[in-house]
Amino acid sequence: MGRLIQADRRATLTEISTRYNRVMQQSICEATTRTTLRRMGYNIRRPHRVPLISTTNRKKRLQFARAHQNWTVENWKNVAWSDESRFLLRHSDGRVRIWRKQNENMDPSCLVTTVQAGGGGVMVWEMFSWHTLGPLVPIGHRLNATAYLSIVSDHVHPFMTTMYPSSDGYFQQDNAPCHKARIISNWFLEHDNEFTVLKWPPQSPDLKLIEHLWDVVERELRALDVHPTNLHQLQDAILSIWANISKECFQHLVESMPRRIKAVLKAKGGQTQY
Repeated sequence: MGRLIQADRRATLTEISTRYNRVMQQSICEATTRTTLRRMGYNIRRPHRVPLISTTNRKKRLQFARAHQNWTVENWKNVAWSDESRFLLRHSDGRVRIWRKQNENMDPSCLVTTVQAGGGGVMVWEMFSWHTLGPLVPIGHRLNATAYLSIVSDHVHPFMTTMYPSSDGYFQQDNAPCHKARIISNWFLEHDNEFTVLKWPPQSPDLKLIEHLWDVVERELRALDVHPTNLHQLQDAILSIWANISKECFQHLVESMPRRIKAVLKAKGGQTQY
């Protein structure tokens, strides 16, 4: 039965029972199959969603990890993390289920690959460092290079110069098209004497700490006693939740970076459990 699970993680109880009976030439019911699988440590769960990492991007992730393998927590305290995210009024979980044991959550056969996609709702941009949370900026339209330039000049610049007056700060952003536009690159070049833009490896949500803070916001939104019914209420809820994220929460994330880098090195650039 274990071999049947390994061969097809998405098999239903009926399919597992049928295949077992066919191979073993005996008859067991679905209840027996369920009991046996649970005794073996298997439970039906949703697969973890991870990006499909290309060979080229895997090499870039490994290069980044090697370049920063000697960074300590003190080094990572000088990084300001940023990203934008969209929060929806309604959610869908896809209804994909697999059989796995507790320690198999990152087994390749237990994963579902995802691609970046948009959706309705409220989009916001935010940054933070080990020292403090930055301002959360609602984005009322699609984020393009012009809108991002306003965010960089109005929010990134004062944050970096205030938090890192010695010009030893690093600004982290991912490789979204608006982040890599020429007007953005030129702006950063004009201010490279004040802080450094961290060269970020593609497809690296396991290293992008702010993703975990978005997860905190998402969980708190779903746990609300009264759920937002319109976009204005949703935006207010997001702002309130963000403002109340504990300092211990985001400092713990920054302090985890050396372990995350080691995990990428161990995975040779592949996806990690973080």
